[in-house]
Amino acid sequence: MNPRVTLYIRPGCHLCDDARATVQTVCAEASATWTETDIDAPGNEPLRARLSDLVPVVEVDGQQVGYWRIRASAVRSALARHGGQ
Repeated sequence: MNPRVTLYIRPGCHLCDDARATVQTVCAEASATWTETDIDAPGNEPLRARLSDLVPVVEVDGQQVGYWRIRASAVRSALARHGGQ
């Protein structure tokens, strides 16, 4: 099963640390799976080109729902809106 929530981060990013805590909390509440992707890792050049100025970025079911300061309410709404996809 693919994770419903993807958090795109880069090392040393304090906003990424905040976003991780938010995603962990919301996903635990919703029993939703999530994953984290470092856009600066080798092989992630296309992600880095697309998201570099926006990290952290959160996607739910492949749809971007937030960047920079991630709001728990936005992630919750997206999870509810997309249901069990």
